[in-house]
Amino acid sequence: MALSSVLLATGCGSPEQSGQDAKATAAVPAGFPVTVDNCGVKTTYDKPPSRVVTIHQHPAELMLALGLKDRMVGTAFPDSAVLPSLEEDYEAIPELAEKEPSFERVLDAEPDLVYGGYGSAFAEKEGRSREAFADAGIDTYLNREYCGKRRVTMKDTYDEIRTIGKIFGVPDRADQLVADLEGRVGKAAAEVEAEPEVPVFVYDSGDKAAFTAGGKSLGTELIRLAGGENVFADLDDVFGDVSWEQVIERRPEVIAVYDYAGAGSVEQKKKFLLSQSALADVPAIRNKRFVVLPLTATLVGIRSAYAVDDLARGLHPESFR
Repeated sequence: MALSSVLLATGCGSPEQSGQDAKATAAVPAGFPVTVDNCGVKTTYDKPPSRVVTIHQHPAELMLALGLKDRMVGTAFPDSAVLPSLEEDYEAIPELAEKEPSFERVLDAEPDLVYGGYGSAFAEKEGRSREAFADAGIDTYLNREYCGKRRVTMKDTYDEIRTIGKIFGVPDRADQLVADLEGRVGKAAAEVEAEPEVPVFVYDSGDKAAFTAGGKSLGTELIRLAGGENVFADLDDVFGDVSWEQVIERRPEVIAVYDYAGAGSVEQKKKFLLSQSALADVPAIRNKRFVVLPLTATLVGIRSAYAVDDLARGLHPESFR
């Protein structure tokens, strides 16, 4: 559903009205209206949104990195510690819920846009469908990672940033942020370019089976850029279950542990893996080689560029001495 159009001043009306209209028109950045097709939902923005609720942490961090704190009226569902440089701004924004907020709680914040990180932000069974928000006169935007089952790459991150920059009328900021992140990725990748690829197993969670990152996940590309190879890159999904027998067969040399709230602490996950006698001969277990990544760092958002550096240092520490 499109945002309300900005009324242009006409020859009619009082001087006071004309002045107000001129001020409103001047406040709209060049390039508007902006039309965006997001996961099959086409939205025309006649002006930048001014009251935004973000559901999940990575959309909030992306907006803050673009200097859009003043447009944010609520956040929800933090996954992990916020980037230190954004922490103060993040904590200044009201948290609507520890998980996804109810439809009514979002409406209470009176947003003109709801920006969701995971598909669950707009769960129909919870009454938060995009259609429900549209009926209430509120626009929605879903992180492109959840637009469909396809391989996610760093290009998706850069495109996401530029699209949000376009919606909010700050394309120059978006370009500058993308350039910074590309620089971070390029620098880390260059440090390990000549090193042999290290086999990496991503451990998200699970005991009877291992829930891991598949070939369509952004995590697979982050590992590649960091000088590694996801041992389950052939898993044709973003995430999926694999057997422990498969983990043993593929002999990873490093285990990337995903850290996020509600799935057990990193120490609990390490303790579990190290306690499994069947895994004792897996090189990563035998040598206790773990790299910890916040889940938010493996999603389409600003943290993924930082993750490449963290991974590269964990996979090839000798390259950073």
